[in-house]
Amino acid sequence: MTVAQPQPSPNAASNSHLNTTTLDDAPLHRFHYRLLLCTGGGPFIDGYILAIIGVAMIQIGPRFELSPLVEGLVGATALVGIFFGAALGGYLGDRFGRQRIYNWDLIAIAVLSVAQFWITDAIMLVVVRLLIGIAIGADYPLASSLMTEFSPKRYRGPFLGILIAAFFAGGAAAYLVGELLLPTGDDAWRWMLASSVVPTALIALARLKTPESPRWLANQGRDHEAAAVVTKVFGPGVVMPPATVDEAKSSVGFVALFRSGYGGRLAFVTTFWTCAIIPVFAIFVFGPQILAAMKLEGSASTVGSAAIQAIFLVGCIIALLLVNRMGRRAVIIHSFLWSGLALLLLGLFPGSTTLMIAALFVIYALAAGGAQILCYVYPNELFPTHIRGAAVGLASALSRIGAAIGTFLVPLSLTTLGTSATLLIATAITAVGLVVSLIWAPETRGLDLAKAASINTDRDRTSK
Repeated sequence: MTVAQPQPSPNAASNSHLNTTTLDDAPLHRFHYRLLLCTGGGPFIDGYILAIIGVAMIQIGPRFELSPLVEGLVGATALVGIFFGAALGGYLGDRFGRQRIYNWDLIAIAVLSVAQFWITDAIMLVVVRLLIGIAIGADYPLASSLMTEFSPKRYRGPFLGILIAAFFAGGAAAYLVGELLLPTGDDAWRWMLASSVVPTALIALARLKTPESPRWLANQGRDHEAAAVVTKVFGPGVVMPPATVDEAKSSVGFVALFRSGYGGRLAFVTTFWTCAIIPVFAIFVFGPQILAAMKLEGSASTVGSAAIQAIFLVGCIIALLLVNRMGRRAVIIHSFLWSGLALLLLGLFPGSTTLMIAALFVIYALAAGGAQILCYVYPNELFPTHIRGAAVGLASALSRIGAAIGTFLVPLSLTTLGTSATLLIATAITAVGLVVSLIWAPETRGLDLAKAASINTDRDRTSK
C-alpha cells in the first residue's frame, strides 16, 4: 500500500521522522475487529429485544387479554424509548465523549431485561419496554460514532454496514430462541424477554477497555491525548489526520447542528431512514402475525419469521460487498426500487401460494439490505465530529417516530384493513424512500471522513 505523508499537525509533529499514515488510511488492525465486535453487540441486542417480543406476544396477548390496539402499543413502546434515548445519547456523546456512556447503557439494558421476568400486567410491560428502548437508543449514536471515528476510509462503509447486519442477526437469534422456549409452558414468554440479559452482559464485559475516540479528543483541543490513543492502539506509524474547517469547530448540540448548515443532510437522512425501517420494524415485531394472516400459522409463522431475519442478514452482507464497488448512492436507489416492487406484488396478490409468498419475502429481505446498512453509513459519514453524535442521535430518534407509529398501527391495520392494504401502505412508504434517494442521496465512497462530512466538498452532489 502506498504510504501517505500527512500534513503537519500538532499530533504528527513528534512523528515527522517516521514513515507515517493517517487514521483514514491506516491498515486493518486487530483492534478494528475487536471494536467491531463490541460496537456490533449493541445493534445485535437491539434486534434481539425488538424481535423477541413478537414471539412472546403469542402468549402475552391471551394472558393479559390484549386488544390489537394494546398489542400495537406494547410492540411500539421500545421504539418510543429509542426516540428519547437516541437524541439524548447523541448529545451527551458529543459533549462528554463516546466511551464514557458507552458501557452504562448496556448495564441498564441488562438490569431491565431481568426485570421483564416479573411483569404482572400490560402497563408494567409498557413501562419496562420504554426504559429498555431509552437505553438502546442511547447506544445507537455512541457505538456507530466510535466505529466511524476509528475506521480507515476503505473499510468504513463495510464496517458500519456490519453493525446493521448485526441487528438482523439479533432478530434471527431471538426468533429461534423464542421458538425453542415457546413449548416449555405458559410462562415461556417471561424467559424469552429476560433472555436478552445473556448477550447484553457478554458485550458489556467486552467493552470495558474500549478507548475514547481520538477524533473527539482532538475536536476538544486534547491533541496530545488523541495522539496517545492512536499510538497506543495502532503504534507510532499512524497519526491523526489534519482537521478540516468543519471538523475544527467545537460547539456541540442540536443548535450547532442546524447553525452549521447541515439541516438539509439531516432531512435526507431522517426521511430515507424512516422509510427504510417502518416496513422492516413492522415485520420484526409482528412477523408471526403477518405470516399467520397470509395462511402461515403455528410453528411455520415463527420459523418463517426467523428465516426472514436471516435473509435480511444475507441481504445486508450482499450490500456490504457492493457499497464500495457500486457506491452509496447506487446501492440505496436499487435497494428501495427492488424491495418496493416485492412489497407491491405481495400486496396485490396476498392469496398467492406459499412458495410465491416465500419467494417475494426473500426478494424483499435481500433487496432491503442496501437501505438498511446505509442507515448507519450515511448518518455517520455526512456529519463532522463535533455534531456527529447529535446528528446520528436526532436522525435515529426522528426515524423512530415513524417506526413507532407504523408498528403501533400494524395489528390494527391487519384487523381493519387486511393484509393486502397493509402491504400496499408499506409499498408507498418504500416509494417515498426511493424518490428521496433519487433527489438527495450523495456519494461519499472513497472520501476521507473529514471530507465526506464537509458540506463544502465538491463530491457532495447527487450527479456523481
